[in-house]
Amino acid sequence: MAKGKLAKFADMASYPHVFEYPYSVVEDVPFDMRGHWHERFFKNDHPIVLELGCGRGEYAVGLARRYPDRNFIGVDIKGARMWSGATEALKEGLTNVAFLRTNIEIIDRFFAPGEVQEIWLTFSDPQMKKATKRLTSTYFLARYRRFLTDGGIIHLKTDSNFLFTYTKYVVEGNHLPLEICTDNLYKDTSGKVSLPMQGDVEGASLDLSIRTYYEQQWLARGLSIKYLRFRLPAEGTLVEPDVEIPLDEYRSYNREKRSSLAVSK
Repeated sequence: MAKGKLAKFADMASYPHVFEYPYSVVEDVPFDMRGHWHERFFKNDHPIVLELGCGRGEYAVGLARRYPDRNFIGVDIKGARMWSGATEALKEGLTNVAFLRTNIEIIDRFFAPGEVQEIWLTFSDPQMKKATKRLTSTYFLARYRRFLTDGGIIHLKTDSNFLFTYTKYVVEGNHLPLEICTDNLYKDTSGKVSLPMQGDVEGASLDLSIRTYYEQQWLARGLSIKYLRFRLPAEGTLVEPDVEIPLDEYRSYNREKRSSLAVSK
């Protein structure tokens, strides 16, 4: 019998690799792991990689399997979804992956300056109505700078042409080093794409077999997957792009219609 939400939350509360600090309690509960993830949890000095908006945690767990010499932390506020990846990681005995249940708006409270090397944004809600809610907006980039190493890597993998286009404007307008950009990842790569990661051996590649729950749905619908990788320097003023971008014409699964407008900034 499938577990209900209450049973999943009970499991999560007992998992040693899950940390739960939603916005409603974080002000009253200090997060002692901040600045100490390496020595207190992972017990190594390997690079830390975040997956923000990890959903069911497929990508964080998949990357942890592929890259045992890195540490991965999946972040999301939806605990019932996160339970799937957290349970899978526990059953497999993966020691290089953890999960943090919190609001991404306060993500900088959980990591010290320079503590994180990479960020993955996998199929984030494009938030077409409000720029400050987009995970690639300057609002969030300014927060990432507080804990990302200078020139740290940000990966965006998305079905949304709106979010992909918006992020390109952010990158270009702020002169951020762009390393890879494709509006059809699987067609352009034919199954292979060179993705050397910071701190990794030269020539490491993105494992295209790791596909999230939503990605599989988008591919089944015939939508192309967009991918963009750029670096975020620690210094420099960040400016929001002042451009109008055509909105996505389709609806996401299990979401309201994204917008009734035709374009947005």
